[in-house]
Amino acid sequence: MLARRWVACTAVAAVLITTSGCDDGAEPAAAPATERGTVGLALPTTTSERWIADGENMVRQFELLGYRTEMQYGEDDVQKQIDQIEQMVDHKVRALVIGAIDGTALKGVLAKAAAADIPVIAYDRLIRDSGDVDYYATFDNFKVGVQQAGAIVDALKLRSGGGSYNLELFAGSPDDNNATFFFNGAMSVLKPYISSGRLKVRSGETGFEQVATMRWDGAVAQKRMERLLSGTYGSARVDAVLSPYDGLSRGILTALENAGYGSKSKRLPVITGQDAELDSVKLISAGKQTETVYKDTRELAKVAVQMTNALLVDEKPMVNDTEQYHNGVEVVPTFLLQPVNVDRSNLERVLVDGGYYTAAQVAS
Repeated sequence: MLARRWVACTAVAAVLITTSGCDDGAEPAAAPATERGTVGLALPTTTSERWIADGENMVRQFELLGYRTEMQYGEDDVQKQIDQIEQMVDHKVRALVIGAIDGTALKGVLAKAAAADIPVIAYDRLIRDSGDVDYYATFDNFKVGVQQAGAIVDALKLRSGGGSYNLELFAGSPDDNNATFFFNGAMSVLKPYISSGRLKVRSGETGFEQVATMRWDGAVAQKRMERLLSGTYGSARVDAVLSPYDGLSRGILTALENAGYGSKSKRLPVITGQDAELDSVKLISAGKQTETVYKDTRELAKVAVQMTNALLVDEKPMVNDTEQYHNGVEVVPTFLLQPVNVDRSNLERVLVDGGYYTAAQVAS
């Protein structure tokens, strides 16, 4: 396997793609016309705008470096994604960048990639139970949960004393390794308040398995919120909802509004989110969703492209974590980027001034 398991030292002589924290905003210089071969990109779904943007960003940057790309979306069909990856291996792509649908289902097809000497980069979602994953590019997912829970603590002013509040918990898809990191990060902040009685989970559903949402499906989250409201709350009110992803947050918000929340007599609860999807950014601007965790996937794409290119030119990919991400077989060398909490107070500065959205998009 090409340049497997090298860890970059802190000074890297030549980094072709800038990474978060040292980006000057410039695109990588175009490569010479020499053909460098094809990189396979296997991504989970087009139902989330962030995955579409991820794919477009990587395609553009690989092309600037002289690579062709073969990009496929599995549309949340695990077997379809396996078939797509196998097809890329048969097409003799030089490397694979994979955003897994089910991080536990790819062992067999990755063994085939390894036999063909094709390196694998896990993109944003850790691929588990395989010794054939070379590197991992993602955000600090535990910190994402910490930021979401911190937004609840701050909005309810729990640090300054006061009364108790009703909280309900939602988590992401149980087949996505990131979902447990988000949930555990959030619970590291919320558990002391739950234990003290300052936060009450009236449904009693506090375990990850109880609150997980398969395939990050907003419709599933909406139905569960409807069930909680009708079966648990009655005349009581929900004061906060931990939601790990904007798509779930919008489904939860729909259920709340259908139950009368959002009126003068029944204000909306604190609602968290993630990915800064445009529809949710508009809801934050309108005062309906409380916050989202922004992960600049333009930077994540740069990291994944840098890792892949380094492997293909026999250099050492840059990583900053060699301990945290054990996939059940081995620790996968990882580059972690930092997420940013976004609410009404900094939305314009972070997302508009940062060029992620235009002011017209947010206002429309």
